Amino acid sequence: MPDKPTPKSDSKERFEQEVRGPATARFPERSGLVRSTSEPVAPIHAPEDLPNFGDAIGFPGEYPYTRGIHASMYRSRLWTMRQYAGFGSAEESNERYRFLLEQGQTGLSVAFDLPTQMGLDSDDPKSLGEVGKVGVAIDTIDDMGVLLQGIPLDKVSTSMTINATASILLAMYMGVAEKQGVAATELRGTIQNDLLKEYIARGTYIYPPDPSLRVICDIFEFCGKNLPRWNTISISGYHIREAGSDAAQEIAFTLANGIAYVDAAVKRGLEVDAFAPRLAFFFNVHNNFLEEVSKFRAARQMWARIMRDRFGAKNPRSMMLRFHTQTGGSTLTAQQPYVNVARVSLQAMAAVLGGTQSLHTNSFDEALGLPTEAAALLALRTQQVIANESGVDAFVDPLGGSYAVETTTRELVEKASDYIERIDKMGGMVEAIKSGFPQREILETAYRTQRAMESGEDVVVGVNKYAVDEQITPTVLSIDPTLGESQRQRIEDIRRRRDSKDALRKLAELRNAAASDANVVGFILECVRAQCTLGEISGAMEEVFGHHTETLVV
Repeated sequence: MPDKPTPKSDSKERFEQEVRGPATARFPERSGLVRSTSEPVAPIHAPEDLPNFGDAIGFPGEYPYTRGIHASMYRSRLWTMRQYAGFGSAEESNERYRFLLEQGQTGLSVAFDLPTQMGLDSDDPKSLGEVGKVGVAIDTIDDMGVLLQGIPLDKVSTSMTINATASILLAMYMGVAEKQGVAATELRGTIQNDLLKEYIARGTYIYPPDPSLRVICDIFEFCGKNLPRWNTISISGYHIREAGSDAAQEIAFTLANGIAYVDAAVKRGLEVDAFAPRLAFFFNVHNNFLEEVSKFRAARQMWARIMRDRFGAKNPRSMMLRFHTQTGGSTLTAQQPYVNVARVSLQAMAAVLGGTQSLHTNSFDEALGLPTEAAALLALRTQQVIANESGVDAFVDPLGGSYAVETTTRELVEKASDYIERIDKMGGMVEAIKSGFPQREILETAYRTQRAMESGEDVVVGVNKYAVDEQITPTVLSIDPTLGESQRQRIEDIRRRRDSKDALRKLAELRNAAASDANVVGFILECVRAQCTLGEISGAMEEVFGHHTETLVV
């Protein structure tokens, strides 16, 4: 038999045989070296793993934007430090916003309570016990005015994490801007407005998918004509990851949702380059550092190709995946909560090295309750240390060219693309959701992750390893239990003061618009101006659209 060829002196095969093999024979490698996808991590990467890698990734600021959407990235402008906040009353939340802005925060991010997210007024019986608990209670335009008091809306961009009632909260924001004398064309910000991920992972939906997509397209159209600087949607992988997905699923299901929104808008008759530049994204960032950096690079590359090749976009801004990042809430632990500072710092650095445009860093106490002022300040300072002391802002895509990062980026692209192909064969994301496909995939991944943690295969410091008997419990923010009653009185006062006939007429006009092909956003704005409550406006549309019943996943 002929002799086996000798490996090249510079090949990975030669390294494995001559160097790593003997070394691991003496010192066996540890178990549990896996990515979030539960696949083993290759021990070494080399140039031969990256054929034509220069052509595949390009340069920063150029298609396919793998290395970043801006040529100079943070050398020209730092990411927006946008701490997510909101609790209790509008007055309390306004105080927190102004405090954070004074401490160097560069953008607002509003958290709404569960009733506001679900289209319920604070005096609705179903709101009992939930008013102001996980965010701020907003029932009327007056509440929104108090929330934003003293904040110049022509100078500060505002992100609102709101979905089913996004059109109503946007209308309230516009109404407050009118009272401030700020033109709609000057407003900058984002509404999440991502209903598909609610059906997949979160549950704060109201209407079924089809009318929800209709309202989303109404918002695209309305903002294109009236709010040209406003991001009309923040397509969110954050909650998909919080529900238990891995990194590849987070990319795939988020981009598949994006495809569904673009497809719906194009079928509506909107030109892709007229609305696509205002689409934004929202991702999670977890602890697997290099995989998370690679995830952002993979998502950028995939979205650029989707928009160019699938939808025929010509405007480069239509192909740029602009995204906000939030550190992983589900990674925080109630045990030894101060260890969360290390987790958040690690995740924040991954987001920055991955090229985020905007960042929220979680407070260390969020596994116990809403952030205290001191914890929120420390979270903001974490970003400021990275921005001002780490030196990473001087480099554009500093990990670009890393064999490990480039290989992981390529592998994530392949895995996420396979998922999107499967979803396309089902008829798109709406049909996939109706069949329970993404929900089932996430549940199975979450189950595997939980089992790995319980067995000790996945180490969670302070929980299944390095646990201590001493209980460290920081001060936890408490919400005034009488808030629900005070909000009820506010609503009663509005209903006494407003022109009731005008309010009822505007609600009837909204119902008629919802039953027709008219764009509902302008009618919602008229309802807001007439002092209609959020629950009344949402209820008027629900009468026409119906209420969504969740798909049972088995």
